[in-house]
Amino acid sequence: MKAIVIVEDGNLELQEVPTPTLREGEALIRVHAAGVNRADLLQAAGHYPPPPGESEILGLECAGVVEDPGTTDFQKGDRVAALLAGGGYAEFVAVPAGQLMPIPEGYSFSEAAAVVEVATTVWSNIGMLTGLQPGHTFLIHGGAGGIGTFAIQLAKHIGATVAVTAGSQEKLDRCAQLGADILINYREQDFSEVLKDRCDRILDIMGAKYLDQNVHALADGGHQVTIGMQGGVKGELNIGRLLAKRGTISATALRSRSKEDKARIVQSTIENVWPLLESGAITHQIHATYPLAEAAKAHQALKAGEVTGKLVLEVAPG
Repeated sequence: MKAIVIVEDGNLELQEVPTPTLREGEALIRVHAAGVNRADLLQAAGHYPPPPGESEILGLECAGVVEDPGTTDFQKGDRVAALLAGGGYAEFVAVPAGQLMPIPEGYSFSEAAAVVEVATTVWSNIGMLTGLQPGHTFLIHGGAGGIGTFAIQLAKHIGATVAVTAGSQEKLDRCAQLGADILINYREQDFSEVLKDRCDRILDIMGAKYLDQNVHALADGGHQVTIGMQGGVKGELNIGRLLAKRGTISATALRSRSKEDKARIVQSTIENVWPLLESGAITHQIHATYPLAEAAKAHQALKAGEVTGKLVLEVAPG
């Protein structure tokens, strides 16, 4: 099969590689489209290796057709989307049955590939972990990104007041179109002062850089969940301030979870989020698509910081 391979200095090339061999409980998927995530950039740079035993090929989400159901209950030809530990930037990928999900009704392969990772990440954190409630004030860092644009829509559906940070007026305007209530340009404003003691929930992609400011912004009993480290891995925490607010800080990742835990998240996402996609209450946010062979161009676009929503690689027609 053809797949994108990481070569010297983190460059990407389309090469011929062996088709995956199925393990017990896996199905072989013919990939039609694969989502591009910032984690892929980290892996290409040598900073985010796949879990032991998983594919070295990039790609944490895809959509396609079951080619070989193996020992699973799926049938050859079933249209599916998939949450992956790796392997999406390829013509075929082997996927545990618990990480497969139906393609939302009315969605194309590319549209489905654009929502798997964001839907499971956002729902597992603000739905399953922090329990976002109507009336909560919810701060989303990177509001115009793939995670952010999905989180805004889900939070508004829940009934929260949504605050976002972004680095340009254009990105803030896009957040507003999706329903964000409080728009903060982090280049011009200190979000922790604008939102001092107001945030019931915070979804953080920055890590160390925003640690102290996030605690400053938390309301009494507030809960911050960190899912990224774009601002570094080591920061100083004012435990006294956190203690006084009875605050909670969690850190989560999807890729390193067990297959059983991923299956639990996937099932909950199908039950709670897929109906919102099918009804149009939440819409996919595809910024652009690229042929698989142009994966390097997609990575360059994401690195440049001008993307709103998601980038998708189109692997096969359909």
